[in-house]
Amino acid sequence: MIGRITGNVLDKTPPVVCIDVNGVGYEIDVPMSTLYNLPEKGAQVTLYTHLSVREDAHTLYGFSTASERSAFRALIKVTGIGARTALAVLSGMTVDELASAITQQESGRLTRVPGIGKKTAERLLLELRGKLGADLPSMPGSAAASGRDDILNALLSLGYSNNESQAAMKNLPEGIDVADGIRQALKSLARA
Repeated sequence: MIGRITGNVLDKTPPVVCIDVNGVGYEIDVPMSTLYNLPEKGAQVTLYTHLSVREDAHTLYGFSTASERSAFRALIKVTGIGARTALAVLSGMTVDELASAITQQESGRLTRVPGIGKKTAERLLLELRGKLGADLPSMPGSAAASGRDDILNALLSLGYSNNESQAAMKNLPEGIDVADGIRQALKSLARA
């Protein structure tokens, strides 16, 4: 596995950059956020990398920070998300913005990224919950919010949309037990 590359920038042709490492030019696919932070041609740069090996290609992906690479690796583990879509997500929002959207379960922020529809955004929110936003500071009332988040995630995993789940949760009392909250929300959805 190639984990990091340090060399001189030879060429920048979005979304690929070519880095010269002791006479060998590595073509590396990068998100636009990394491309914008690269120095001018000829300057030295260090990129954190991820090597993808498939039958038909060996592709190297590069990132300016280790957190971008970690986010990329988390994204490509999500069902239906490939490397190109993961690069699009990281090109459209910072890692902090992505982590915040996942922590706050805001699918609307994800659907603004080209190539991410409503279903894909909801899948990202569900599968990346707790994996990407864990290091963000806690929100006020986090214990109650955590219970409500658990109820929301249960409804989403049962196949209800984010809007249906949010509507069912509106009438739930504050501080309700997770199991009782799920039962009441399901009753509300059955009546609708």
